[in-house]
Amino acid sequence: MPSPYTFADPRLAKLDGFKVEIDEAHERADIILGRPPYNVVSMPQRDQLRLTFETLDEDPRVRVIVVRGEGEHFSSGGNIGGFVEASPEHVSKLAWNIAAPARCAKPVIVANRGYCFGVGFELSLACDFRIASETTQYALPEQKLGQIPGSGGSARLQKMVGITRTKDIVMRSKRISAKQAYDWGIATECVPDGELEKATDRLVDELRTFSPLAQRTAKKLLNDTEDSTLAIAIELEGHCYSRLRQSEDFKEGVGAFNAKRPPKFTGR
Repeated sequence: MPSPYTFADPRLAKLDGFKVEIDEAHERADIILGRPPYNVVSMPQRDQLRLTFETLDEDPRVRVIVVRGEGEHFSSGGNIGGFVEASPEHVSKLAWNIAAPARCAKPVIVANRGYCFGVGFELSLACDFRIASETTQYALPEQKLGQIPGSGGSARLQKMVGITRTKDIVMRSKRISAKQAYDWGIATECVPDGELEKATDRLVDELRTFSPLAQRTAKKLLNDTEDSTLAIAIELEGHCYSRLRQSEDFKEGVGAFNAKRPPKFTGR
């Protein structure tokens, strides 16, 4: 059963607008946005979210991280007043904080339902897997405030769907449905609302069957080669492949395959 996560870092002694649970039996940690009904994200919360991902990344009990929200909406976005009050130095760190899921070596799944706007969408785009309930609506509505996305939203989205679709979403503050997001390759899965938790659980359990070392390597390789030429990507892939051949997990995987038994990976 999940239990509250205990942080040693005093900066995480009192969490602002979210909670963290750990399920050691399933090697899983959940970051749960907790300001229903809209789960608005405050400025201090962004710093704490970064620290939380960094802490969970170092915790050997955790194989997979899940981000989700309480209630019918994932997040309607950030606290607008916080942008006016924040210092330029603080604002300059927004994208770095929200990119924490991408920097995390472990797989990160986000479960989206209802509103997924602004920083809620940007945080989701920084995760590895986006499972969307059919109720999900994605949007980057900053143009309505005389602004643009400031935490990596337009940049990540353009990499996924191209400049034409990104302009349509960003410059018109356009909402897109979960089905459209799935068709465009933004959402990994689109499921009925009542199936969101089960679909998330299934993906967690599936990811746990693979080698932690191979998964960390694959994530870093794919992130690092996203902007590289094909030749460089192939070269780096070859180096990573060669290093993994020396791992205990690779030997275990080959042995298990030959013996027709499930592998027991240790991450070494």
